[in-house]
Amino acid sequence: MEETPRTPVITIGLNAGQSTFNYAMTELRNLVEANNMTVAEEIQQSLPKPNPGTYFGTGKVEELAQIVADDGVDIIIVNDELTPSQIRNLENGTKARIIDRTGLILEIFANRAQSREAKLQVQLAMLQYQLPRLHTSASQRLDQQTGSGGGGGFTNRGSGESQTEMSRRTIQRSINHVNHELKEITQAAATQRQQRERNELPSVALVGYTNAGKSTLMNALVREFGKSEDKQVFVKDMLFATLDTSVRQLIFPDQKKLLLSDTVGFVSQLPTQLVKAFRSTLAEAASADLLVQVVDYADPNREAMMATTEKTLEEIGVTDVPMITVFNKADLTEASYPSRVGDQLILSAKDPDSVALLVKAMKEKVFHNYVTANFLVPFSDGEIVSYLNENANVLDTSYEAEGTALKVELQQADFDRFKKFVVTE
Repeated sequence: MEETPRTPVITIGLNAGQSTFNYAMTELRNLVEANNMTVAEEIQQSLPKPNPGTYFGTGKVEELAQIVADDGVDIIIVNDELTPSQIRNLENGTKARIIDRTGLILEIFANRAQSREAKLQVQLAMLQYQLPRLHTSASQRLDQQTGSGGGGGFTNRGSGESQTEMSRRTIQRSINHVNHELKEITQAAATQRQQRERNELPSVALVGYTNAGKSTLMNALVREFGKSEDKQVFVKDMLFATLDTSVRQLIFPDQKKLLLSDTVGFVSQLPTQLVKAFRSTLAEAASADLLVQVVDYADPNREAMMATTEKTLEEIGVTDVPMITVFNKADLTEASYPSRVGDQLILSAKDPDSVALLVKAMKEKVFHNYVTANFLVPFSDGEIVSYLNENANVLDTSYEAEGTALKVELQQADFDRFKKFVVTE
């Protein structure tokens, strides 16, 4: 199967002295590639602040127009979010299509969305992005000013304004409709979460930068400890390979169980519309007992990526959930792995010893409320023995005249449930 030809684009960024500028331009190139485009030329301009009308200086706009005319590359990707008037003025000045960073990320999300929820969330974000960017075309404005067929310009101008207002009302109606549909899906997802919480299984959410290896790590854990019917999650070496949250149950040899979720990846300057739209998807992280922040250890910009992750978590209200940090892809570096210092682990998702170290760290965090106790269960209550064998870590079993004696490591809730069978040594 032949790969779809990539569309050539020009990327341009404004350097106003920000320390992360070069990193942001590298990330923009990766976003372009993720959208099946390729960078034909990269242009930068240093200015103390953006031009309010065209964002870039007049000379740079003329340079862009010349490149478009000479090379025939008619799409320009800008490294920041622009105002509607800046986009319009740049399009007029360069005769090219202008896509700002927010528009580019929205396009990628629109192409990646698979589930009904993800598609609706992206649709909502795009509608919210389009609403303030409605404007009458140049030809409409000309007709409004000059009139046509001898008619008065004033009447036509009112007609043009009505057309824009109609479009605005149409988008607002669409936003309301999508919000209604999403509310129903969100309520269903919340019910599922409540059901899982009633089952008293602890939950762990993988969070972090897009393409840090969250899905690869999840698949390694599911292969080792998931149920046989569990599906692997989609993995591909590109930004935003998957937008949907996947939840899988892990069952360890000592019968401890937890729910593991793989959330949508983050990126710097993630559009506000998307953060809001994906808030329900990221609710898995908000309700988790533990966050595992996955970081690409081989990426020189990992510190900036961690800052982005923590900022995004703060934006969606995830501020008080315990976290361990996993520096993944250590196999691409000179570092020795797996290793652990406190709540920081250096590992490779492809290495079984690394997976074992991560499991040990996760279990320490989420199973700290387990207790060890001795039980004597009458033979008439054999179903309790079966339950403990399936749902707890039975350390020792013997048979007495009065019933089955067990030494068990189990959840506090189960201990409270079967307290009447507890015996002291």
